[in-house]
Amino acid sequence: MTSEFVAQHDPSNMHRLIADFPKQIAEAAAIGEAARVKLSVASIRNIVVSGLGGSAIGGDLLRSYLSGEIKAPIAVSRHYFLPQYVNDKSLVIISSYSGNTEETISSHKDATKRKTKILCITSGGAVKAFAKQKKQPFIEIPGGLPPRAALGYSFFPTLIALSKLGLIRSKKNEIKETIALLQEKSAVYANYEAEHNPALELAMQLHGKLPVIYSSADRFDTVNVRWRGQFSENAKMLAYGNVFPELNHNEIVGWEAQKDVMKNIHVVILRDREDYARVQLRMEITKSIIGEFADGITEVHSEGKSLLARMFSLLYLGDWASFYLAMLNNIDPTPVKKIDFLKSELGKV
Repeated sequence: MTSEFVAQHDPSNMHRLIADFPKQIAEAAAIGEAARVKLSVASIRNIVVSGLGGSAIGGDLLRSYLSGEIKAPIAVSRHYFLPQYVNDKSLVIISSYSGNTEETISSHKDATKRKTKILCITSGGAVKAFAKQKKQPFIEIPGGLPPRAALGYSFFPTLIALSKLGLIRSKKNEIKETIALLQEKSAVYANYEAEHNPALELAMQLHGKLPVIYSSADRFDTVNVRWRGQFSENAKMLAYGNVFPELNHNEIVGWEAQKDVMKNIHVVILRDREDYARVQLRMEITKSIIGEFADGITEVHSEGKSLLARMFSLLYLGDWASFYLAMLNNIDPTPVKKIDFLKSELGKV
C-alpha cells in the first residue's frame, strides 16, 4: 500500500483524523476541565444519554466503563422521546455533535418538559440554541468532523463533567495513560508502509469476509459495537457481533446449517486480562466449537494498565482496521451517502 494509493482513495484524509485521535482526546480533556458545569445532582437517581450514531457511542462507553463504579444507572436513548421513568430526578445528557440531530432535538424538548437536570454536549446547532434559550449548561466542542471521528469530544468532556459533579472519582491519571498509549499505537498503525502493522494485517485477514465480533458483555460490549459501526461507515461493509456469555445460550448453535456461508465469516474475539474467569473459559470452548465452520478466528488483546486505556486500545485498533478495510475495498471512508440520502428524504416530510 503506497502513499499515492491512500491519497487517491482517502481524499478527505480520514487517515489523519484517526492518527490525530490522541491529540483530540487531549483537547477534549482540556475542554472538559475548563467547562463550568453547575448542576445540583444530590437527588439524581439515573442518568440518560440521548444521542444517535457517533454521538451516542460516547454514552455507551460511559455506561460500560463506569458500570462498576457509578451508583446511578446509565442508559442511552436513541429515540425521539425519553423512557417513561425519566423525571426531575434524572440527569439527561443531550449529545448531538452537529446539534441538529432531529431525534435528539425532540428528546431535548421532552427532557425540558419533564424538568430533568440537563447537560448538553454539542458543537452548535439547534441544541446549543435551545440550551442557551432555556439557560441550560452546555459544553461546546469543535465542529466540522464526521461524528464518528469526534468520539473523543463526545466522551471525555462528559466523563470529566461527571467527575466535577461528584458522581465519579477523577480520571486524570487514566486519561493521561490513555493518551500516551494511543500516541504510541498511532505511530505504528498509521504507517501503512511498515513491515509490521497489526491494524493493516487484521484488515487483510478480514478483507472479503463477513466479520463477526465477539467480546465479553460487561465492559467491552460498546467497543464491540464501535468496531461494527466503523466497519459499516468507514469500510462500507456489514459486520455483526455478540457478547459472552449470552451468545453461548443461542448463537453457537446457529453455526451448524449454513456451512457455505460460514466459510466466509471471520471471527474476531476482543479479549481483556480482566475478563471474568468463566467467560475466558467460555471463549476457549467456543473457539473449539466454531473453529471448524468459520474462515478463521483472530484474537486481539487489550493493552494498558487502567480499564480506560485498555478499552480505548481495542477501540483504536478497530478504527484503524476499518480504515484499511476501506482502502482494500477501494472505497473512500469518509462519505456516508446512504445516511445523507435518508436524512434528505426525511427532510422532505
